[in-house]
Parts: sequence; C-alpha cells; structure tokens
Amino acid sequence: MDMGKVGFFGAAAAICAALGLGYAGFSGVRVSSAVAAEAETIAPSRVDNFRLSDTRLESHELYRMADASAIVLLTQQNGCPISRNTASSFRALKAAYSGKGVEFMMLNSNPLDTRDEINDEAKAYGFDVPVLMDTTQLIGEHLGVTRTAEVIIIEPKTWKILYRGPIDDRVTYERQKAKADQTWARDALDAILAKQPIKVAREPAVGCLINFPERTRLTDAKISFVHEIAPIIQEKCVACHQPGGIGPMPLTSYERVKAFSPMIREVIRTQRMPPWRADPGVGKFHDDKSLSSDQMRTLVHWIEAGAPRGEGADPIAAVKYQALEWPLGKPDLVLDIPAYNIPETGIVDYQRPFVVNPLKDGKWLRASTIQVQNRQSVHHILTGYMTTPPEPGKPANESRWGSSVGGYAVGAESIVEPDDTGTFIPPGGAIGFQNHYTPFGQAVTEQSKIALYFYDKKPNLVMHNSVIANPNISIPPNVESWRQQAYLAFPKDALLYAAFPHAHYRGASSELWIRYPDGKEKLLLALSHYDFNWQRDYNFAEPIPVPAGSKLIAYYTYDNSKRNPANPDPNRTVPWGDQSFDEMLYTALRYRWVGETSDKMNDFDTLLAANRFFGILDTNFDDKLSPDELSGRMGERLKGNFALIDGDHDGFISPAELDKVQQMMRRSRPQTSAVADKAPPAASK
Repeated sequence: MDMGKVGFFGAAAAICAALGLGYAGFSGVRVSSAVAAEAETIAPSRVDNFRLSDTRLESHELYRMADASAIVLLTQQNGCPISRNTASSFRALKAAYSGKGVEFMMLNSNPLDTRDEINDEAKAYGFDVPVLMDTTQLIGEHLGVTRTAEVIIIEPKTWKILYRGPIDDRVTYERQKAKADQTWARDALDAILAKQPIKVAREPAVGCLINFPERTRLTDAKISFVHEIAPIIQEKCVACHQPGGIGPMPLTSYERVKAFSPMIREVIRTQRMPPWRADPGVGKFHDDKSLSSDQMRTLVHWIEAGAPRGEGADPIAAVKYQALEWPLGKPDLVLDIPAYNIPETGIVDYQRPFVVNPLKDGKWLRASTIQVQNRQSVHHILTGYMTTPPEPGKPANESRWGSSVGGYAVGAESIVEPDDTGTFIPPGGAIGFQNHYTPFGQAVTEQSKIALYFYDKKPNLVMHNSVIANPNISIPPNVESWRQQAYLAFPKDALLYAAFPHAHYRGASSELWIRYPDGKEKLLLALSHYDFNWQRDYNFAEPIPVPAGSKLIAYYTYDNSKRNPANPDPNRTVPWGDQSFDEMLYTALRYRWVGETSDKMNDFDTLLAANRFFGILDTNFDDKLSPDELSGRMGERLKGNFALIDGDHDGFISPAELDKVQQMMRRSRPQTSAVADKAPPAASK
C-alpha cells in the first residue's frame, strides 16, 4: 500500500475517532456510514440554483450572483479544528479577491449547529463572510460535500464547479506549516480571472467528516408515495394547488405530482414554496404553512429517485378537490366592494372607496374574508370602520378610520380572531377600503367582496390593531443590503397576537424584536427571505407578553442593487411611497391590552400612537433624540428648530418635548398623514 495513503487515512481515523465519528479504517473492519457515503459520493460538475439563509438572518440566492467573477464556498462545521484553522487562510483569500468581483461564503450543513452557536464560532475564529445554514442538508448533498474546510469555486457564467479541494496545503491532519507550498484556491482564482485553464481542478479535502445520514436515499426508490409523499402534499400543498385555489398546477393526483416534480424540487431548494417566510428557528406560529426539514428531504429525495409510484391506492386522487367560495363557511354578511376598471397597463393610484355600513345594531366581529376576482391585479385591500360616510366625491381617507374590518394580500385572505376575542363594529357609518391594483397586461373589472362573521354574543376580550412604520426611509442607489428600523413603545401591558411585515420590491428581510424595559432583547419573528408576492399575518402560537415600557422594534433590509431581479431602478434613491416602485417599512400588529374587557374598554391606543414619530428617529433606543439622529426628511425639519424644541436645553429632544411640538402642528393644520402623526389601525401599504 502507498505509504502516503496510509498516513492520510491513519490520521483521518484519529481525527474522526476524536470527534466520535467511528472511523475504523480498512483491513476488513466496518467503517462508519459517513465514510462509506464519502466513498460513494459523486460530486456534480454543475450547480443548480438554491437559496439559503445565513446566521445574520439574511437570505442568499446563488443565481442572483451571476455578475460575480467567481463564487467561493468553504464548508464549515462547529468544533472542527481544521475548519477553525482554515478560517485565517479564507480571510486572506477574501481580502485578496473580493475587490475583483469574487463572492465568498461559508456553508454549514450540520443541522445540530444552531444559529447562535455558529455566530459564536464566527466571532471566536474571525469568520467575516456569511455562513449559509443548510439545515436540511439538501444543498450539501447536491454539492457532494463530505468534509469541512473544502473550497468549492463556482463559475457563474456556466454554474460549473471549476475547483474543489483545500485552500492550500498549510493545514493537514498531521501538521501545520508556517507557510503553504501549494496554493490551489489562489491558483484557480487567478486562472479564472485571467480566463486561463486551471492546472489543478481537484484535490482531496482534508477536513472533518460531515454526517449526511439521508444521503443513501438519493438513489433509494423505497420512499412510499402513498404513505410518505401523498400526506405531505395533502397537508401542505393541495389547499392552494386545487381547482379554484390560489396556486397554479393542481396537485390532485400522483400523475400531476410527478409531472410537476422537477418544479417542486426547484421551488423547495430555492425556498419559493411553500410561501411561508418565517425562519423555522425563531418562534412558533398557528397555521404554520412551512415544510419541516424532514418533509423537504423526503420530497426532494423521492423526486431525485425518479418519483416512483410504488404500491397502494392514490389517496390524493380519491378526494375530489375544489376550493370553497368562502373557506370560513357561510358568512353572516357579504358586502360588495365598489368595482374598479383596471387598465391593461400603467400605474393605478390607490383607490379609496367605501360602502355604507348596513348594520342597524352593533356587532362583534370574529372573522372576515376578502374574495377577489383577479388575483394578478389585486395587490392588497385594507379596511377600516368610519363613524360617518365621507362626503360625496371624497375618498375614504385612512386618517378617518377606526377599527380594521379585515384585509387581503396574496396568501392572506382571511382574519380569524382568537376565541372570545373580537372587534366591535358600531351600527351605521361606513367601511372604507384602500385598494392597490396592479395592471398585468389585460384590462379587467375587479369586483371584490368582503364576508363578515359575527359573534352571537359579546366576547369578553377586545382585539386592537396598530403599526410600526417609518416613512422617513431613504434607500441609497446600488446598495445590496441597506438596513433601517423603527419602533413602537407600549405605554401599558399588552399581549401581542400577530405581526404582518410589509415592504415592496426592494424588501429583502424583516425582523421583529422586543426590547424589555431592562434593556434585554428577544427576537420574535424573522423573515430572512421577504417576498413581496406572498404576505400574511404571522399568528404566534401563544400571545407574546409586552410589559409596559417595552419597545417592539422592526428591522428591514432592502436590496436596491441590480442583483435584485424585481428592482424597478437600482440607480434611484428610494423614498417611502404608496406605489411598489417606492418603499415601505411597515409591520402591522394585532394585540390586546391586559385587563381590558368589552365591558370596560380604554383609550390606550391614543397613547401608543403618540410615540410613533419618536420611534422613527430614536435609533439607539435611549428615549432621547440627539442632533446626529435627526436624519431624513423628518429629521431635517426638526434639526432646523432643534434649539426651540429642546425646551430644557439639555442637548436632547425628549418624547414630551416632541409631543408638544406635534400637538401644536396638529392644531395649526388638518391631519393629512395617517402614519407620521397618529396612524390608524391599518395604514397605507
């Protein structure tokens, strides 16, 4: 036997034994499944598209990096000494080539490494690149990964893997050199940038083995369609993918599922489906539409095995699927939203019609559903109760709205209140609507309807609606990741039931945090991949206590670069605006006040809304505004009068000082902005 191989595998056995991987070597001794799988693994020559979130809760899609000179991935796993020792070399490689258009990322395919643990590892060992979390292991499987500290260099023009192996020969199992003699990764990048052939395209990786326990199922035809695949399709897919449903391509039989199986694999790997964007490691929610890691692996492995039919009757075909006209059952009241003729092309201003409330007696609302005729053309519909109808010819402006009666966005068509909790709709008055229509190449008339469901008797608890918003946002041109924030400070104890994040085409990610009065913080909701096309309420499995003095903080990142395929114009500085080519930072909240009942209602919402403006500018959360915090259009207006507003001349503007100015402004002019002063339960979206 070649002595080089003896040393290589002998050292590998020692490392793996130390890590508890059970490597027993050769000579007829049984090896671990991880080692056996490594021997059988065939690395692909070309990489399919995928999307993964990093530990900073931002999302990365491979094919969006098509403009890069090259893409470099380094496999990583917590605790691996070789992975840790390679970090400095990877930093040096990034420093040398990132300015030449080369993208650098790490790939962690160990589901046991949590986000916080990887962040701790990154801080300790100086990782300065995004660490992609491959919690399903599907991407590591696809790339043929077996070990840590392996570099995979991808050429974006063809998506071919041009080099894979160690960065260099400085670190091996047996020793560490002061300086590398072989610099394979650098040589490969130099060749790619010079458009020359790569001399060494493959070297054996020398990192720690990564366990891929499901890898053997990649060619395993024993996954049962009847017992494993069909239940997933029925639970997670058919509700939308059926005749009359919101999704295309009905998945109502084995034949249909198999016909669309390549697309199912693609949309799972790129995280386009299911349209559930909440990070699985943050919070728990009612009506969770996501696929579990096990479900994703099972579906993808079944498809990659050829989507075999197997034995047994098709349980999907045994059911006749047809979407219901009203998914919540027969409504108590249906109102026609005034029709609107949507043109074939162009931009349609927000429409603000209203309908007279026909109720002769007040009712407590327990649920509502909005039904639209042309889903391609209706981006959203918001509602609000008004005590009096607008004057003839006047819009139902949101500044006059009270309680929300419901709302619609693609993927969020119904609102159902928790048990014994409702919203009071008084008799008379009117219900106003804010309708956002988007032309899609065909002139149509949209006639939407809203169905209302009432309690038979008064519920005990009262639901409220408010919003964290920042109309002061300004997103610079040609920036791939721009972060902005706002908060809402709660003056009284509350319980948070749901959050609805909203941005436009440049929205990339969104987070909702709570900052307690003692300064401690907790992440409540994270959308690392915000998707303008699918928006919804995320209803917490258990209401979140919000003690008085707490702040709910919304963070958004925006992608105003050419890499964002939905970006209308990457060369534009983007302000807040109603239309989708502008932007929003908007998180709607549903909550109730602790101690409030339907028999003893309060007006805490007024106190809540009074501090919204302050939460836009107070970027360090210290409850005072310094001159350097006064940015954007709003901040510039305050900065010019800072000395006048700072009544006690301590060098800061307090909430009380700002509120005094706002009250003076309200008295001197009619209220025109539903967000900047006192937002209604649901402001512009």
